[in-house]
Amino acid sequence: MQLFHHPYSLDSQKVRLLLEEKNIDYTSHHVNPITGKNMDPFFFRMNPSGKLPVFQNGSHIIYDTIEIIRYIERISVVSSGMDGLTPSSSEEVVQWMHRIQEWDPKYFTLFHIPVRHRTSIFKFLRRVIIARMAESPDLASVYHLTLREAYETDEKLRNPEVLRRCEEQLIRLLDQVDSRLGESSSSSYLVGEQFTLADAMLIPVLARISLLNLETMYISIRPNVAKYWSGVHHRPSYKKVIGRYFDGWQKQITLCKTWCFLHIRSMLRKY
Repeated sequence: MQLFHHPYSLDSQKVRLLLEEKNIDYTSHHVNPITGKNMDPFFFRMNPSGKLPVFQNGSHIIYDTIEIIRYIERISVVSSGMDGLTPSSSEEVVQWMHRIQEWDPKYFTLFHIPVRHRTSIFKFLRRVIIARMAESPDLASVYHLTLREAYETDEKLRNPEVLRRCEEQLIRLLDQVDSRLGESSSSSYLVGEQFTLADAMLIPVLARISLLNLETMYISIRPNVAKYWSGVHHRPSYKKVIGRYFDGWQKQITLCKTWCFLHIRSMLRKY
């Protein structure tokens, strides 16, 4: 089994958390979307959307995050010898998975990145796409669609209404999570007493809020969410998938490496 992912990718974090929780071995391939590695012909032929993560098991390739997670769950069930429905894949868990996945972090994240950094990233990525288009003429039409999407994204970021809708959707989700967590004082997880697929989906959302230094605004004011967020920091899966890259000084180191890479490659015009 192979996973094409990156620590910066929120959906990649969801998949990796579950892989770690289930102790499933896989081959890890880092594909950094900020430096345009997801636009390399090899990856683009595998997934023309260029989005992460991509899960491959033999000839079976999956792009959709929820499908990947449910596939991993089935592998875990078969490996453990269990039959039938597990608590981790109950109807309520699946409902929460889809509810969480409905919130798209893309514009929320971009709106909270300093404009000068955002502009540099977009400029670099557009040049990467154009360079790859020249290298692989057979993929030119697909690359062109991606380039057009990049310009459309840049245009939407000039519209404050887009941010407002993202924030409203996130607030509704967090309010629902806070209410659900408050229903049982003994439960440490979103659905019941065990870590489920829903938790694997939720934790990276909270991690993204923390990464953007918005905990006070969105997490701390919700006591049940704040308690939950504090608790998951102690899980080995969190420490390996998220904590090692973004806790404390690691966040500055992780981001600094990327900014340096972009700056040097832009100076050298190496796309």
